[in-house]
Amino acid sequence: MTFRQFAFRNVIRNKRTYAAYFLSSAFSVMIFFVYALFIFNPDIKKGVTASVAIQLMVTAEVIMYVFSFLFVLYSVSTFLKSRKREFGILMMHGMTRGQLNRMVFLENMLIGIGSIIAGIGAGIITGKLFLMIGSRMLDIESVPFYLSGKALSWTIFAFLILFLSISIFTTLLVRINKLIDLFQAGEKPKKEPKVSKVLAILSAILLIASYYLAATTTLETMMIRILPVVFMTIVGTYFFYTQLSVFMTKLLQRNRILFWKRTNIITFSSLAYRLKDNARMFFMVTIVSTVAFCAVGTLASMNVLNKQFQLDFPAAVSYLAKDNQAVHQYNLQQIESEFQKRNINYTTLEIPLKYVEIADSTDPYAREEIPVIKYSNYKKISELAGYPFKEDKPTGMESLAMLTSQVETFDSQTYTLKQENIKLQQNKATQNVVIPFQLIVGEGLVVSDELYQSLSSKNTVLFTGFFTAEFEKTAGMAENLVDDGAVFNTSKNPYAMTVSGTLYQQLMSMYRIMLLVALLIGAVFFIAAGSFLYFRLYADLEYDRRLYLTVKKVGLTDGELNKIVTRQLVLLFFVPITIAIIHSIFAFMALQSFFSMSIATEMVIVIAGFFIAQIIYFLFIRHHYLRNLKKTLI
Repeated sequence: MTFRQFAFRNVIRNKRTYAAYFLSSAFSVMIFFVYALFIFNPDIKKGVTASVAIQLMVTAEVIMYVFSFLFVLYSVSTFLKSRKREFGILMMHGMTRGQLNRMVFLENMLIGIGSIIAGIGAGIITGKLFLMIGSRMLDIESVPFYLSGKALSWTIFAFLILFLSISIFTTLLVRINKLIDLFQAGEKPKKEPKVSKVLAILSAILLIASYYLAATTTLETMMIRILPVVFMTIVGTYFFYTQLSVFMTKLLQRNRILFWKRTNIITFSSLAYRLKDNARMFFMVTIVSTVAFCAVGTLASMNVLNKQFQLDFPAAVSYLAKDNQAVHQYNLQQIESEFQKRNINYTTLEIPLKYVEIADSTDPYAREEIPVIKYSNYKKISELAGYPFKEDKPTGMESLAMLTSQVETFDSQTYTLKQENIKLQQNKATQNVVIPFQLIVGEGLVVSDELYQSLSSKNTVLFTGFFTAEFEKTAGMAENLVDDGAVFNTSKNPYAMTVSGTLYQQLMSMYRIMLLVALLIGAVFFIAAGSFLYFRLYADLEYDRRLYLTVKKVGLTDGELNKIVTRQLVLLFFVPITIAIIHSIFAFMALQSFFSMSIATEMVIVIAGFFIAQIIYFLFIRHHYLRNLKKTLI
């Protein structure tokens, strides 16, 4: 038997241990490869949506590659620690340090090359399906399958470099101690886990503070709080597993009634040791799972943009004429003609907007002139858009801040006009958006009809809205007048215009492709988190066998064994994911500040989906772990 055959058979003999590592690596290679197939497909149209989608996939490739490097490094180091006894036997039979390093290198490369072959093979099989889903999400014609040489070579080269680097690096991690130390590596009694009360309390303080800041964040404070909250959550989570959880376990052990009840003495006796030994693994699983939940949840929450979009664009087509040129009449006739050709029922409304000059303002960012519409016209637009209308009419010098987007913030202001020093008090904001932000740069005001008539304007513009319940059918309308659905209000343009159907189509295309990217990245992260649990579980298998064999000799039944193992597996599988879910809930509470509508339903669906997947994985691993454990107890 050659040395290479020996390394190959080592891998085959430990296939159960290496299974999760191999499958997770192959899955990462597959996702990387299908992204590359999309990126290098020559039939992908060159457009705004397609180009942004490709940029997102390139970013996803980088994220997955970096994560795969860290995942493989952690996995290999875990395997090396669990094989000290095996290394001791080989060294006793004459294996040199160089031969041992060579064996570890060959084993890692065998698994790596196998993962690359399996991942690319699975990618070729699923590539057409991915391209079909991607092209549908981008709303482009079906993309034929094309096995790109660049995609193939990029994937092979990237992961060969990854596994080669890890294989070389891990040979440095193989530390050869005395043979007696290698043989007794799994049999030495574990030291009593030490706990710092200060760090345990600090963990609780950091987590509670980060949860409070996340739950009370607003759109204005989001960017200020995000980094401190992330930092406190990460540090608090680490100390939770290394200090606070062990401290709480020791408190439970002091409860004699609970501790001495049936098999609790066995469960709790090793609980503190398991928590301390697995602290880093629990921490990694929690953080990785939280990232996966938040990535998928954030994109899934954008489903509410469908409803929120309609609130931001009350008119299917909005047109703002800034002067009296004849081109405006021609443009409006073209829009009406296209509505009729598409058989879309619509209603039009024309209203004037006065631009009044500002002499002074409490708003430091106020412009020299500001658009104003009268209350009755604001009410007409709201009613035509189908909004419920219950707002009180402003009186005297009162005014309402005219919101142009649902995510726009509002502050009370006072505007002093150049006209006879009129002061407009702005203490409230409108409940509805009536004119999109693309048509008005900055703020606007709604005043009473009487006050509006008395205002002199520097300039008056005419807003025309086309209202219909079938706004999606306006996609692609008036393409000669707008670029990608909008012409912004600038000094160079004689008009400003929005076509909500086109904007909505682009928005949803981007949302769907981002959701696809997030789902695949989230799946990679979630499977990797499950693999971490699998590695840790089988690394402790020999220790558990000796423990339960000893206890079985004094009368432990199969039912009690199942109960003890199930409790410990529940701890191993569900403590990290539960903490990750709690982290994610507070992250979603902060995310809610970006939306005017509730995203609770989307969040529940995402978290429930991941939790159900974890339950299925738990039941599968529990079945196989108990079967392997009982083989040595018969």
